[in-house]
Order: sequence, then C-alpha cells, then structure tokens
Amino acid sequence: MTNPLNADSLPMAQSNTQKPLVLVDGSNYLYRAFHASERANLRTAAGEPTGAIRLMINMLRKLQGTYPESPVVVVFDAKGNNFRHDMYDDYKATRKPMPDDLRPQVEPVYKAVQALGMTLLIVENVEADDVIGTLATQATKQAMTTVISTGDKDLAQLVSEYVTLIDTMKETQTDLAGVVERFGIPAHLMVDYLALVGDTSDNIPGMPGVGEKTAVALLQGIGGIEEIGRRLDEVAALGFRGSKNFATKFAEHKEIIQLSYALATIKTDVELPVSVADLKAEPIDKPVLIELCQRYEFRTLLQTLASEGEAPGDSPAVTPEPVTPTADYQTILEQADFERWLEKLKAAELFAFDTETTSLDYMEAEIVGLSFATSAGEAAYVPLAHDYLDAPNQLDRITVLNTLKPLLEDENRKKVGQNLKYDRSILLRYDIDLKGIAFDTMLESYVLNSTATRHNMDALAENYLGLQTIKFEDIAGKGAKQLTFNQIALEQAAPYAAEDADVTLRLHQALWPQLEQEPKLAVVFHELEMPLVPVLSRIERNGALVDAKLLGLQSRELTQSLQQLQDQAWTLAGEEFNLSSPKQLQTLLFEKLQLPVLKKTPKGQPSTAEDVLEELAQQGHELPRLIMAYRGLSKLKSTYTDKLPKMINPRTGRVHTSYHQAVTATGRLSSSDPNLQNIPVRTEEGRRIRQAFIAKPGYKLVAADYSQIELRIMAHLSGDQGLLEAFANGLDVHKATAAEVFGVSLNEVTSDQRRSAKAINFGLIYGMSAFGLAKQLGIGRADAQQYVQRYFERYPGVQDYMERTRKQAHELGYVETIYGRRLYLPDINAGNKMRQQAAERTAINAPMQGTAADIIKKAMISVDSWLQESQHDARMIMQVHDELVLEVKEELVEQVVAELKARMAAAATLAVPLIVDVGVGNNWDEAH
Repeated sequence: MTNPLNADSLPMAQSNTQKPLVLVDGSNYLYRAFHASERANLRTAAGEPTGAIRLMINMLRKLQGTYPESPVVVVFDAKGNNFRHDMYDDYKATRKPMPDDLRPQVEPVYKAVQALGMTLLIVENVEADDVIGTLATQATKQAMTTVISTGDKDLAQLVSEYVTLIDTMKETQTDLAGVVERFGIPAHLMVDYLALVGDTSDNIPGMPGVGEKTAVALLQGIGGIEEIGRRLDEVAALGFRGSKNFATKFAEHKEIIQLSYALATIKTDVELPVSVADLKAEPIDKPVLIELCQRYEFRTLLQTLASEGEAPGDSPAVTPEPVTPTADYQTILEQADFERWLEKLKAAELFAFDTETTSLDYMEAEIVGLSFATSAGEAAYVPLAHDYLDAPNQLDRITVLNTLKPLLEDENRKKVGQNLKYDRSILLRYDIDLKGIAFDTMLESYVLNSTATRHNMDALAENYLGLQTIKFEDIAGKGAKQLTFNQIALEQAAPYAAEDADVTLRLHQALWPQLEQEPKLAVVFHELEMPLVPVLSRIERNGALVDAKLLGLQSRELTQSLQQLQDQAWTLAGEEFNLSSPKQLQTLLFEKLQLPVLKKTPKGQPSTAEDVLEELAQQGHELPRLIMAYRGLSKLKSTYTDKLPKMINPRTGRVHTSYHQAVTATGRLSSSDPNLQNIPVRTEEGRRIRQAFIAKPGYKLVAADYSQIELRIMAHLSGDQGLLEAFANGLDVHKATAAEVFGVSLNEVTSDQRRSAKAINFGLIYGMSAFGLAKQLGIGRADAQQYVQRYFERYPGVQDYMERTRKQAHELGYVETIYGRRLYLPDINAGNKMRQQAAERTAINAPMQGTAADIIKKAMISVDSWLQESQHDARMIMQVHDELVLEVKEELVEQVVAELKARMAAAATLAVPLIVDVGVGNNWDEAH
C-alpha cells in the first residue's frame, strides 16, 4: 500500500539477512531538489547556487540512515538523445533546457554521490529508468528486495513482490497494493495506462481524447492494450463518456498507441558496466565530503560531520544535531514540572521561546500555550488554554504568565525566537513587555541572504537543517474547517509546539556562526534589524485613527465614478463587457478592435497587463485608458475605502497594520492588512484616502519625509562633483540637471525640461535605458539617447559608479549598501542576456534603495528611543517608504518637529546634506 516511509515495513527478500538494494532516480531527485530550493535561492557568498546540491546530499544521507549497509546506486540520465528519440523525433521535445542555476550544480552532486560511498551510474543511449529497471530485474532474479527511490510515476510499472517505490521527499512508499490504490490499476498494466493517457512531461502522445478516468475504466473493464484491441465490441458497454465511439477512434490511432506503449516501456536488459553482484555499500569518503561542504559553505553539514568524529579545521564550534524521534519533548501539566523548567530557563545563557495562540491577528489573539528550548533536542510545551472536549487539566494561564513575567522582561536573559515581534505583541496583551530579544532566526536568515524569498521556520529548517517539520495544517486541517490551536488535542499540539522552540534554537546555532563570519552583516543584524523589532511592535500597536464615515462617502462616490467609466467604455466598445475580465478584454481589444498585441502571457495569450494598457493608451487608444482608470479606482475602492472601515479594531478604534522586515530583497519594510505602502499620493483619489487618516482631538499628525534621498545617496556613492555641488548649494537638483543636459541657465529651465530631467535622474537610478526613457517622456529614442549621453557627459562620476557597480556585481555576485547589507544577484552571470541585464539594473539601484531603507530604519530606532526616554505625548503611527508619521499632542508639535528633523537628518553621514521635510496637519494628506 501507499504508506508512510518505514524501512521495517518493506517486503523482505528470501534471506532475512540480505540488505535491500536501493536504486535512486538521480535525475528525478535532482530537478525536484532544484525546484524545492529555488524560492529559497541558497547561494555561496560569491553567489553560486547551492540549493540542489544541499538537498540532494541531505536526501542521500537520510536514505543511508534508513537503509544502513545497503548498496545504493544513484542513476542519472546521460546527456543528449537516447534510443527513444530514434523511435519518435518529438520525444521530450516539450522539455525546457536545464535551468542556468542548476547546470553548475550537477557535477558537485555527482561528486557528492561518490563521496557518500554510493555507486554513480550514467549510461549512454538509455535513460535512468532503464538502468534502474535492469538492476531491479537482476535483483529480482536473485530473490533480492529492491527499493526504488523516485517521484516518477513511470517507475510504478516495475513494482512487484520484490520491488517497492519510495518517495523520500513525500515520506511515502508504494507496493503492489499501493499502485492499485494510487492509479486504480495493477502495476503490470501501468505501461498500458501510459500508452493510453500519454505523458506530457516526456511528450508521449497517448491516445487523443483519453484521460485518466477513461483509461482506468478500460483497463479495469477489459485489460491491457492488446486485450482492448481484441475486444473492442465490448467497450461500448462500459458506459464511460465516449465509449460508443471508442472502437473507431482506437482503430484510427492504433499506431500512436503502439508508439506510446513502446516509448513508455522501461528496458530491463541494458548492458551495464556493473551487475547486482558487484554492488556493495562503500565507506563514506569524509575528506572529499568535507571539501565539498567547505567549497559550497554547507556549515551545518560540516558541524554534523564534526560531531561524527572527523572535525574539519574551520568548522564552527557549535554542533547542532538533527531532530530525531527521540528528541526530549515534554508536556508540562504539573506545577512541579513547570518549576523545574523555570529553573532551567533561569540557568540558561540563551533560550528559545514561542507562543501558541488562537489567531495570527496580534491585536486579538489569545495565548493557548508557551514553548521553550534550552538545548538542541530538549524542549517543553506548557499548555494553558486548550478547551476541546475532554482536554486535560492545565496550569492556570494568568498564574503561569505572572510567574514568567520577571524572566521574560529581564533584559539580561537572552531569548531567541522566530518572528519575535509577533510574540512581543501577544505578551503585551497580558502586560508582559518582552525584553532580552537577542536573536530572531527569521532576521538572521534575512540578513544572510535577503534574496531568498522564504524565511519562515519550515523553509529554514529544510534548507539549513535538512528537516521536515510538523506543519500547522498537518495538525489543524485546512480551509473553513481548520481548527484554532486551543481546539487541537495535546497529543498533536505539544510535539508541534515543542518542535517550534527546538528547531528555532537549532536554526540559531546554524545561522549565527555564518553571520559572525561576515562582520558587516552581523552589524546590520545587531544595529538595524534587531533593535527595530520592538520599535515596529510599538508602531503596530499604536495604530492609526481613520474616519470611517469619510471613507464610506468616498466609496459611494467611487461607485458612481466606476459606473461612469464603465458606461463610457461600453459606449466606446459598442457592447457590454466585464472590464475586470482579462479574457473578455483579450477578445475585445485584440480580436474585435484589432489593437496591436504588445506582449503575450506565458500561455501565449495577448497580455492585458497594466504596462500593455498604458502603452496602448500612449499610442492614442481611448479604451485602454478608460480600462486603466477603471482598474485604478476599483483597486482603491476594494483595497481601501471599502476595506479600511472593516479593519478598525473594536477595542482600540484604530487600524493596525503588520510590518514585515523579511520580505523585500533591498531591506525596505512592507506592510499588510492594510498595505499602507501602496496608497497613491499623486492622484486626487489617493490623497482623499490619506485625508481619512486623522489625528484624534487635541492632537496633530506630523509627517517627516526625506527629500530626494536616493539621489543624495547616488551623489554620495558616485562622488560626482556636479551632483555633490548641486546638493551642497541647496539647488533644485532636477532643475540643475535640466540646465546641464539642455545647456541653458538655471533661470531658463522650463517646467517640461525639469520634468524630463527628473525622469532622467530617477530613471538612471533604476537602470532605465534610453528606450525606456523615450517611452516615459513620449519622445524619439534618438532624442532620449542624446539626453542620456549629455547627462553622463555632465555627471561622469555617475557613469563611473555604474560601471564599477556592474563589474563588482559580476565578480562577487552581490552588491552592498553603505552599511554592508548585501543583495545577491542570482542572474548577474546568467546565460540569458535579458535576465543578466535585469540583474545589472538591480545592481545599480539596490545600493541606493537599500541604503535608503537602512537610513529610515536607523531614524526610526533613534526617534523611538527619544520618545521612550522623553515620555512625551507623541507616538509613531506609520512608516511608509521614506516617511515617518507621528501623532503628537498639539502643544508639543513644535518641539517634536525640531527633534524629529534633527534625529532623521543625523541618521546617516553622507557627502551631501540629508534634508528632512516635515508637515503638520489634522490628517495625513495635510501633513504630507
């Protein structure tokens, strides 16, 4: 059957002392490992991709642990075509080329296989499946059990009394009964099944019109392909859709079916360089494996190898061990046990800490339990509020929290957690101000490599520890029926919660040594990201006051405006259509109206994306302009005017956003529920939404914004004398640029020239080409190229900076902010020129955008520190891009404005002045 992976449940060979032969579908696992690690984007300090190598090594070591002393053969496809291409020219024709980031990882994987004492097989003119099929057949003839490790359904045809499939990534195994359970047919009919349904991944055609249900009905009702051909007159009686016409179609496509059968059949008589009798488990070549781990910076594996008795000279001293089923996880239900753990926590130099709650909403969630870990493999869960039927008696929540309060509030008791900002906010609901926040594993991972898109604990555990953790959905279910944590039985809840604390501690032990080896990154972590955690927590909990009535009025007005736009669009189109439907827009714009197709979707359909509509509008087409306007107003209405009133917390009367530190690659903060970063500031409708963010009576909103900060950073980084002088003299830099580019005096610069210069200034920061500038300004490409050329002639330092940055990016694989924050560029040396050029544009912009993000973070920390010390009746309520928004008692406004300007201006020392613009008003729009 298809069961959880367990070596003990495998069918045994005739000799009970014989170890099973383990055959690994290396090609299948290599691609799966690559795609599983792709989002995490794991790389060396030099930017080399390593995710597939790391996961392959982890998987193979895990396999060795499951089948000790078994001979393991890892089989890969050979390069180039094989005998199936001779049978069918289009075999695997739909396969995409190997990804650029996977190609350099193949040879290291081969080397790792051999270093692990496994046999590596690559045989020309056949596929890995054929080699595996041949070895499995040889083993069966010797009554030897074979385990095939794969995720490929094609190999199910090999399953027999002696052959079992396992999938170590999904933790499942499939025997004869499991094939029937999974596919509805026995293993000996799997080739017939593939011949009927085809295989899109291999481009095996199959019989047209036959899907999985039809194939299963045929194979169950009649038998294999040959039997079906002999008994076609019986097919109609099976009653599946199309059964009456099946006989005619089968005869029509008989050659295709026979070809598909031949393509899908695994060869079992391949001439191999080894036989089953030659295979044995070889010892691990630790020096080679250690060299690989050092070369590709697998520090956690180095630590594990060190703990196994062969310590490499440069491995970190900390040695985390992998989570095992024997980890000591305790559920604390008795006071005496709680007190023992309390003493352990007090004695620990550092402990991991996590809360389990009823919700992800930090303003509403209630604590259900707490988990702690003091050393790897030793953790405890203290349940406090599980209230399902027959839940056991638990310690009193308030008593436990009051007991823990001195420890949790002690600045000298160092804590580590995963996203501790959330836990801090939860504890504040119980009057506990969490202090001693020393490390946050989410932020450790983020600072190490911000380009990795996932920094959640499950992903980090897999990437850095090689662990599959218990997922919340595994114990709570999914969708509308998902349980809240208080409803989950302790038998499931306790291991999940304790593992959270345990894995968090292990992650810190794996991540922190890596950060320590990069002093500049350690500074970013300790001086920017960690001090910001309580600051953001305070801003979130302060919340912003919004005028629900004003938003309601605007919603009604937007409804009327949307109706007018829709009527205009319908009139222009000559028919009614759904303005929000891409499919209907494709038909209308590109089939009926015959507008030019500027871009296509991945599926080959004409794109109706915003940039396409914008370009069509610039070409003079009115309907795309109306659709863009409709989309913009519709998004404002659904995202803000309709939604914000519903997000007002009933207890505080305010809207509380969530700020995210570990999302953007450049270090900028993002926010959600609501997203404050995307409220337009240049449109009347956007400004009206900002007018709904108000100060409470007796207070004012104070908005402080850095003036042209990225241009100032460009001047600092490039050292260009022209830019430095413009900023030093307090000139309007866009006007100064216009004067230089257009060769006129400052007084002669027109508004159009200033607008063009502004586009050039900001466009070049974002790596805009002359082509992009031409589109933005609505001018010819030659004119745009001339503007760019003149700009670089007047500001040669900027061009030098760009060239230096591109060169550094290609050499190192990353760029840095002024403070040392690092941004890796996975595509900087990609074979695809477009991807490489995009990475170069990112390389130029990232140091400026990232430095701006670092500066605003330093400013927030400084301003928050002053507000905490002064105890003034003023609080930060929002951070949006380069702007801080405070709510301040009216009589303190002047004092706060002066201090705010001074602290923000002093957040960085650049080669040009850092100017802060401050506004005051009754609402955000007035203050901006």
